[in-house]
Amino acid sequence: MDSGIKEEIPMHEEFILCCGVETQVLKCGPWTDLFNEQSANRPKLLIFIIPGNPGFSAAYGPFAKALYSSLNRRFPVWVISHAGHILVPKDKKILTTSDDPNAQEVKDIYGLHGQVEHKLAFLRTHVPKEVKLVVIGHSIGCHMCLQILKRAPELPIIRSFLLFPTIERMSESPNGRIATPLLCWFRYALYISGYLILKPCPEKVKSWLLGMALHRMNLQCEFSLLSALEPFCLANAAYLGGQEMMEVVKRDDETIKKHLSKLTFYYGTIDRWCPKEYYEDIKKDFPEGDIRLCEKKLPHAFVLHSYQEMADMVADWLKADVSK
Repeated sequence: MDSGIKEEIPMHEEFILCCGVETQVLKCGPWTDLFNEQSANRPKLLIFIIPGNPGFSAAYGPFAKALYSSLNRRFPVWVISHAGHILVPKDKKILTTSDDPNAQEVKDIYGLHGQVEHKLAFLRTHVPKEVKLVVIGHSIGCHMCLQILKRAPELPIIRSFLLFPTIERMSESPNGRIATPLLCWFRYALYISGYLILKPCPEKVKSWLLGMALHRMNLQCEFSLLSALEPFCLANAAYLGGQEMMEVVKRDDETIKKHLSKLTFYYGTIDRWCPKEYYEDIKKDFPEGDIRLCEKKLPHAFVLHSYQEMADMVADWLKADVSK
């Protein structure tokens, strides 16, 4: 996506409390409050992106903008952070919003189950029931998408796109074999070293380090990614990752079968989190499903450099649904 489009497309950043936890939401397009929007101007569809791990919504900003543009700016595209993966900057305010009065306290909010409840709470309190939903998951966000379909059948989800889906056998994948001992057995050592190194580090130094890292990776980010160097956020990401390795084992075929007509799976050919054999297995078990294999060698972390190609594909897949 060229720099002209980046400057031209508005993206609104909000910090809210969702389930009592600081949460960042990026909103692409002119619609920032769907409840206060007059019904005549309210969009009929919301595209909702659930990130992978770490769940830094700012990293998905370019993808959200590209998708919004590829859909001719007809529908809002929102990205939500994971609970505990961001801290509100000192110069930002937390918007006062009303939580679902029927919502119960979420136990283990930073764990896998809690993260799903966190997304459900947001959708129930910030999206009117008459607004249809397209839910896009990336990596572990795909597992969360399936859980949302399973736990909240009342939500008007018309499509769900599962991009590079880590929905089974995570600890057995090539990356999982490396990550499992680190995240499950040595995570306290990671926590302690992270706190000792990063906690005393001044914010200016963190900003400089992050800027250098982004420059070396040839990346630009419109919104702050300082949470990537916050021990609290990194500890929560590691905690979630450990639960992923232990809990994401068996594919939820029952939920997939029930909602198959709504689902599009997109597997990579060079993905060490969900290797090609996982694609072959699910394709064999659900031959009638919309299960695709990447032909462009896009990486698992497509949001870094391949977001435009991914956005164009998703927009093309959505054409039939948005024209209804």
